[in-house]
Amino acid sequence: MKLFITRIVLKLDHFRQWLIAQVVFGFLTFLKIFPADGAINFIDWATRKIGPHTSRHRLMLLNLRNAFPEKSQAEIETIALGSWGNMGRLAAEYVFLDRLFDFDPTRDEPGRIEVSGIPIFLELRDNPRPFIVFTAHTGNFELLPVAGAAFGLNVTVLFRPPNNPYVAEKVFDFRSARMGNLVPSHAGSSFALARQLEAGQGVGVLVDQKFRKGLKTTFFGRDVKTNPLLGKLVRQFNCEVYPARCIRLPGNRYRLEIEPKLDMPRDANGNLNMVATAQLLNDKVESWVRENPEQWLWYHDRWKIKHELQK
Repeated sequence: MKLFITRIVLKLDHFRQWLIAQVVFGFLTFLKIFPADGAINFIDWATRKIGPHTSRHRLMLLNLRNAFPEKSQAEIETIALGSWGNMGRLAAEYVFLDRLFDFDPTRDEPGRIEVSGIPIFLELRDNPRPFIVFTAHTGNFELLPVAGAAFGLNVTVLFRPPNNPYVAEKVFDFRSARMGNLVPSHAGSSFALARQLEAGQGVGVLVDQKFRKGLKTTFFGRDVKTNPLLGKLVRQFNCEVYPARCIRLPGNRYRLEIEPKLDMPRDANGNLNMVATAQLLNDKVESWVRENPEQWLWYHDRWKIKHELQK
């Protein structure tokens, strides 16, 4: 009897997740009948209205107050609303990604997408070698691997699938058709990335995600655990590391930036300093977030401080 009940509960949960996926993607598909700019602007407006009424809003405000103690409550609220709008835009932009990405390296006229660091893209393409590009959840970070593909770069991207398996399947199919080789984040993903680097190719990773077990570092002056994966790969393959980000511009436009390679911290014997490397990544991401705080996803519990909401 207990086994029977467990099976029923699992089936109901699967049905719930399936239903959520149908509603989400049904709505996003419905958006396709509207012009891209209008639909994206509407979702921005809607999420700014809905977001503050969710439980995540309190966590977002707490994160912002801890990160920016010098800012007023009004400034914090403004950033929070902007972050909700950014999340709404990110969801809507999935639908219109093929229409939004209009960058052509051979065209001189400016479009919706502008790219900074074109010589770096071309140099990596024309002189193949193992390299890592890292980014953060800023702007529409999904556009970065699309840009890499536009330049002919063979980059394997590590990504964390959504918890809903039906949503994860659709998102994976959508991404893989536009972003090249994808590696879902799981126990064996580091080996998949290592194989790509060993073959002289590039990989892309997000470095601002919450990590339960990792290196002790700081982010906005508060203690965090940082994933050591990037440092381990650099230590093993001695590969170059490039920061990259997406910045939202007015008028539903975007600037994609790839920066010069970082000088990795090493000791007197030339060995990579793992903790200093992790801190270097955090410092780079923090500088991006401070520049455009409303374009980062503040609703994540990056500092693992949910318990403070109970006080």
